[in-house]
Amino acid sequence: MDLHRALVVDDLAGSRDWLTRALALAFPGVVVEQAATLAEALARITPPPPLALIDLGLPDGSGVRLIEALRAQPGHVLCIVATVFDDDAHLFPALRAGADGYVLKDQTPEALADMLRGIAAGQPPLSPSIARRLLRHFQPEPAPAATTDEALTARETDVLRLVAKGLTVAEVAGMLDLSRHTVAGYLKAIYRKLSVNSRAEAALEATRRGLVGTH
Repeated sequence: MDLHRALVVDDLAGSRDWLTRALALAFPGVVVEQAATLAEALARITPPPPLALIDLGLPDGSGVRLIEALRAQPGHVLCIVATVFDDDAHLFPALRAGADGYVLKDQTPEALADMLRGIAAGQPPLSPSIARRLLRHFQPEPAPAATTDEALTARETDVLRLVAKGLTVAEVAGMLDLSRHTVAGYLKAIYRKLSVNSRAEAALEATRRGLVGTH
């Protein structure tokens, strides 16, 4: 596959730069275009790029729509989801739409570059944790246990609890062994799910849900 051009779609500038660096490491000389919204990305797919790295949580829609649009283009575009979302509600719609790979933004650019080269060469196109999730999906599961909050994933709950305690993004990233970009992505998802617009509002909601103490 001639990967001379690629499209990176992510609403966070830091994440776009991080993904661009991984692409440059994986495919030296590749020309990378960037888009921050679904509308901007849709305007950049004629002619379609050979490869697209797509975040799912865009401000004006889901990255799944972009995958569907790329699949409707002539030729084959290597569509790879790069996201913080590791749950079934995001994974399976992306795969059904035609995603060629699904990788999590919880690794170094060098590790992601290795995965991208492997995907381009036809190797398994999934982060290890996503592959395990797929396997579990097809295995009998016990009745789900009650959770503290059904709207948030376990990792989002961890991030919210620490943010509510006053930790900075950098401190949360250090405690959870994640990159700052990954923590920022979790915060974006948390704000959207809780319908809040600030750390203070998120902290109040965390207290209301019993995730942190009131004293």
